[in-house]
Order: sequence, then C-alpha cells, then structure tokens
Amino acid sequence: MCGIIGIVGQQPVADRLVDGLKRMEYRGYDSSGLCVVDGGELQRRRAEGKLGNLVEVLKADPVDGTIGIAHTRWATHGAPTANNAHPHATAQVALVHNGIIENFKELREELRRDGRTFESETDSEVVAHLVSRLVENGASPQDAVADVLPRLRGAFSLAIAFRDHPEMLIGARLGSPLVVGYGEGEMFLGSDALALAPLTQRISYLEEGDWVVITREGAQIFDAENKEATREIVASGASAAAVEKGNYRHFMQKEIFEQPTVVAQTLGSYLRQADNSVALPQLDFDISEIRRLTIVACGTSYYAGMVAKYWFEHFARVPVDIDVASEFRYREPVLEDGGLALFISQSGETADTLAALRHCKANGQVIGVVVNVPTSTMAREADLLLPTHAGPEIGVASTKAFTCQLAVLAALAAHMAVKKGLMNREEEQSVVSHLLETPACLNAALDHDDDIASMAHLIAPARDVLYLGRGQDYPLAMEGALKLKEISYIHAEGYASGEMKHGPIALIDDEVPVVVIAPSGPLFEKTVSNMEEVRARGGKIVLISDAEGLEEAGEGCMATIEMPKVHPLIAPLVYAIPVQLLAYHVAVVKGTDVDQPRNLAKSVTVE
Repeated sequence: MCGIIGIVGQQPVADRLVDGLKRMEYRGYDSSGLCVVDGGELQRRRAEGKLGNLVEVLKADPVDGTIGIAHTRWATHGAPTANNAHPHATAQVALVHNGIIENFKELREELRRDGRTFESETDSEVVAHLVSRLVENGASPQDAVADVLPRLRGAFSLAIAFRDHPEMLIGARLGSPLVVGYGEGEMFLGSDALALAPLTQRISYLEEGDWVVITREGAQIFDAENKEATREIVASGASAAAVEKGNYRHFMQKEIFEQPTVVAQTLGSYLRQADNSVALPQLDFDISEIRRLTIVACGTSYYAGMVAKYWFEHFARVPVDIDVASEFRYREPVLEDGGLALFISQSGETADTLAALRHCKANGQVIGVVVNVPTSTMAREADLLLPTHAGPEIGVASTKAFTCQLAVLAALAAHMAVKKGLMNREEEQSVVSHLLETPACLNAALDHDDDIASMAHLIAPARDVLYLGRGQDYPLAMEGALKLKEISYIHAEGYASGEMKHGPIALIDDEVPVVVIAPSGPLFEKTVSNMEEVRARGGKIVLISDAEGLEEAGEGCMATIEMPKVHPLIAPLVYAIPVQLLAYHVAVVKGTDVDQPRNLAKSVTVE
C-alpha cells in the first residue's frame, strides 16, 4: 500500500524525503509527492507515475524547508493522476494518508455544504479539509486532530503538516502501520522501519488508535482516548542495504537467489541440528490439545497454507480448515473452543488477514502468526509468534517469503505431531534431516536458471497458460500461475491435475502451454496420465520433474526443467524455484515491470 515519510529536521529535507520514498516505492508507485513548510507557505510538488517523475519535477522546481512530508501512492479512490497524488492540502494544512476512509462521501458532502471545494477524487482530501476547517476557526493543531480522528471510519495512517506551525508534524494510525523515529535534534515518521533506516535506528511503533506530535525535541504520544501514552523505543535493526539490488537486474531476481540462505536462517530458528529435533519457542498453551486448525491468509501466503494443510493432516492428524482472509468472516465460520487459528502474512499488516485474526481472537481461538515482520501488528497481537527470517522483500511478487513460510509451517507441523505422540524420535529425526537438506537442494534448483531463461521465449507469446499439479504440487501450480500473471500479465490458472477433464481441458489447443509440476514419486504416474490427456489434444507441455521423471515422461514435451531428486516433504520448497524463475524470465522477455507490476502493491492495508 502507500508509503509515508515525515521529517522534522534541522537542514533542508526534500532530498531525504525522496530517498525515503525510494525505499518505500515497493509500497506504491502510481504517483508520488512531497510538501515542505517554508517561509510561511506549504510548498507542494507532485507527479503522476513512478518516483523518477517527481525527481524531475523537483529538479525543475526545487523546494526548501526543514520540515516536510512525502508519499508514494497505490490508488484506492481516484485514478493515479497528479491531482489525486498526495500530499493533499488546503491553505493551512497538508497531509499524506495510507488506508481508506470508508465514510468519506458523507464527510465530503458536509464539507461541500460548508462551502469547501475539492481538487481531487480521493477519500484522503476530506481529512485535510476537516482538520483545516477547525484550525481556520482557531483550534490548535492538536485539538483539531483529536476532534477529527474519531469521525473517520476505515483504516489509516496519517502525517500532517501545518503552515502556521512549522515546528511540528502530527501522525496518527488506525489499522495501518506508522512508526516514530528518534534522531539527534530531529524526528521522523514512516510507514515502516525500512523507510527510516538511514535516518535512525531508534523507533517506536504506534499502537492502534495512537496519534503523535513530533518536534525537534521529541515525541508526545496519545492513545485513542487522547490520554498521553508511552511507547517503548526499540532498535529497528533495519538496514538501508536491504533495498539495494547489488549485481542483480531486479529485486525479484535477487530475492529468488537469496532463498537458500534465508531458508537456512529460518530453519535454524526452529530445528536443532545437534540432535535433529524440532525446537519451537516456549508455548503458553498445550499444542497437543489442539483439535482443529484454522489457516487464514491471502495470495501467495494462502498457497503456503494450502501446502501446510497436507503436512498438518498427514503428520499431526489435525483437521484443517483454510480460507482466504477476504472471505473468512463473511461465511460465519464455526470455531471450536480451544482451536488454533494460524495467520500467514509477509507484512503482518494485511487488512483482511488482520480483521480475520481479530474475529478469531474474539471467538476464543489461540492465535498463531507466521510473519516476516516480527514487529508488525499481527505479530504483536499473536499468542504464538513464528517469524520467518526472509529479510525485507522488495519485489511485489513474493518469492523468498513463500519458501520461508513453508519452512516454518513444516517445522510447526512436525512439532505438533511430536507433542501429540504421533511422531516418534526416529521419525522426527528423519523429518528434520530432510528439512535441513533444503538449502542445498534450493541451490541445486537455482543451477538451472540459465536453462529456464533459455526457454522463456516459448511461453512469452502465449495468451493463456495452465499449470497442473497433484497433492502438494496442486497449491504450487496455483502459485506458479499467480506469479506468471502478476509480472508478465499473461492469463494463467493452476489446477489439480485430475480436475482437468472436468472442464478446463476444453481450453487446450496448440496455442496453450501447460506447465506440469510432477516430481517422481507416488503421484507421478497419475499426473503423467493427465499430462497425456493434454498432449492428445495438442497442448504444449513444459514438464518440471527430476531426472527420473524426465526420463520416463519428458519425451515429446515442448520443454523440460530438471530439478534435483528430493524427499516429498521438501518438494514444495524446491519446486517453488522453477515456477518463480519461469515467471521471472518470461516477464523479462516481455519487457514488463518485474518489481513493480501494474496495479499491485506489496502490502495490502485496506480491505
């Protein structure tokens, strides 16, 4: 979603505001803008499109000023135009906003009746006018904000500057993250710690309903009841180097190749190599008493949960319900007392998933969270926090977060099986040994990058692509299809192999490539049978398998991709590599924007 940064500085801030936006461009890139308070005026610059357009605007028309706010936008209300770009401003107030104001129409009508005019189509502009109206009538900035915030329904983080108060910024959050940064004679606001990494390592996370006044001297934080509050100052640990591509062409490519390292780091937190055992954090509940597991997630994280369903039911014999977060609450799910609700998210701020988490909490579920940001809202509200250790993921299409999620979920499934007495010591050692083989197998899979790149041109002209898989490979087929359509804009769908004959086979002709994910093993022959049904109808097959599988079924395929022979447990992690690389190289051939695909944002903080 949108990215926010604010600086109360001692030197001109425009360059640092732009640098902060560059670190958050993965959050939104439809438009961008900044505003500084300078000489008793609000100096605002905005541009449609990528951040480079704003840089050019500032070169032609620079601004000065030691206090300012900036924003990179992912459009929710209104087209991505310069007029709809943030900051939004009146003569008195400028603000930037991440989130959505659900009652903006009624607020806008109220303001129009009061004679106020609007220059944008956005929901955000109403907040600027609400605050400005009170300030113009003599209210202090603090009183104006305290009066306006309870009137807003939805989710938001805000940073607000005031023309006549050049010594302060005010920030607020409800359902969308905002952090406060502490410097030497300077203070900062940001959507996340990464935005502030080069500026300060000392940050505070605002809690739900908090708002804050920052000056050069420090921060004054208030809670949702407008009572002064204290929030712990912590070391962020974020590194500016994390948003550098190094020698890679794209962040997505870099993050694909980081997977052996980050999966090893993640597994190292949950497995003991000395005795090949699972070692989870100390739990405040008895996991052996869990009778039902509810998994909730969105997008790629949902597919990780689908794979994990196989593991939990196979190893721990626990029935698993799995839902996409955006639908979960609306079917009024039956939640048994003492159930474990497990939420999977890269950012830990996904609005749909967070709302589902709170619904489960209100219904007596134990809350587990698999998340890549251990300081996120979901992490702070969890009973069981299971961090992945993927590091910042900048590419919008998730890669390393997915495999790290799988690593954590496999460890959790094994741990639950052990605690329930369904996995003996020898079986535990076997599972752990296979999991510990994963990083080396990921490296072996990456060795085939050149082969995948060389056949990407065969897929790039396609209008439609189908992916097939059985068992654990079925969610991987859906994940592969998602990756391809996200970054290459080719329509792609993933299906369970056996379901092809129940409808989708009608789509097959010699113009439709079909990617078949089929490691050799118990399900291989059935998958090959479905593959032959495709071949009989002229479909162009790309078979992803190991040497044994390719020898048996690779003849006559349009292309083959060889993977190392691996244990079925870790096959979903290893076979994630070729579907990621295939999508990546097809997108490169097509010339699309790999890291910032159209219409997408990294963290979806509105429902």
